[in-house]
Amino acid sequence: MTAVHQFVPALLPRDATGDHTMALREAFRSAGWESEIFAEATHDELVAESTYYERYPDRAREGDILVYQASTGSPMADFLMDRPETLVLDYHNITPPAFYVGWEDRTAEKVAHARLQVAALAGRAALGIADSAFNAAELAGFGCRQTEVIPILTDVDRWGGRHAADPGEASRLDRAHGAGTVILFVGRLSPNKAQHQLVEALWLYRRRYDPAAVLHLVGPAVTPAYADAVRAFADELGLGGAVVHGEDLTPAQLAAWYEDADLFVCLSDHEGFCIPLVEAMHFGLPIVAFGAGAVPETLGGAGVVLDGKRPAAVAAAIDRVRGAPDLAAHLAAAGRRRLTAFEPAAIRSRFVEVLGRVAADRSTRPPAPGRVWS
Repeated sequence: MTAVHQFVPALLPRDATGDHTMALREAFRSAGWESEIFAEATHDELVAESTYYERYPDRAREGDILVYQASTGSPMADFLMDRPETLVLDYHNITPPAFYVGWEDRTAEKVAHARLQVAALAGRAALGIADSAFNAAELAGFGCRQTEVIPILTDVDRWGGRHAADPGEASRLDRAHGAGTVILFVGRLSPNKAQHQLVEALWLYRRRYDPAAVLHLVGPAVTPAYADAVRAFADELGLGGAVVHGEDLTPAQLAAWYEDADLFVCLSDHEGFCIPLVEAMHFGLPIVAFGAGAVPETLGGAGVVLDGKRPAAVAAAIDRVRGAPDLAAHLAAAGRRRLTAFEPAAIRSRFVEVLGRVAADRSTRPPAPGRVWS
């Protein structure tokens, strides 16, 4: 029987890579394959869902296919490098270190090491799977000889429809701001996400178009020095009360933040896919975004794509959408149509098809002299 096992550095609840990994396991099992998850670290909520990765050799069988969910550095990468089984990389992008230099040099070192690990594994992998053509190009640059583009499994249906927001959170948000425009961005507070430029655009938008506008930033402050700088910048511009940060939200609370917003604005400099764009489409939000990385690809025409980030241009684009209800409705409808490209059943089928080909032709695995199956 075909066995496709996944290896993930951290299995976490309400996490894109974790959700993707568990959904894939069920897809593989539904195809009649044996499939388990092996992790370096697992959240207490999910302890029954995985096995510590160093126990895998005791369960290994000849013919196993191992899928590595690559999104961060881990000793697991070195472990897999020395395994004889067929390896498939599922690459979710690792932010280049240059974005962290000067903010958190230790983080810059860690992501640089993680990218070196992916490059090493790419040369030994039978196949690289990327959730965007942008990420596939990175994999090819790392030395992966064959790649497939398959979107990440994004379960927007977990909200159970557009109106599944936490009522208490929705009421609190409504009371907290007036009738001004609510601009939303969802993503960790990190230099590559460029939240400081969203603050700058808000300042100009309030001066020129809507003095009551607010900016909602949702996501963990994973780069504390940068997060502090964004808050200080907002205060310096007199926007302390107009820039609101939310984190550690339940899915229902996050739904409330999406439903409270008037539009979604993304000025990231580096995105390998950007799941919040898909979430914004699900909630019917018109989208304005800087066309960096995989953003134009993920949008697929369902948004206003900017070729620059001058505050005046961003503010004008926001005003254009807010001042034209027909345009906003058109963008929301385009987003709903674009969602069909991320339909989970089709993505699961595509993974099964691609991994099935790997199972049928293990000769695609590069020779691994010196490695012995055990």
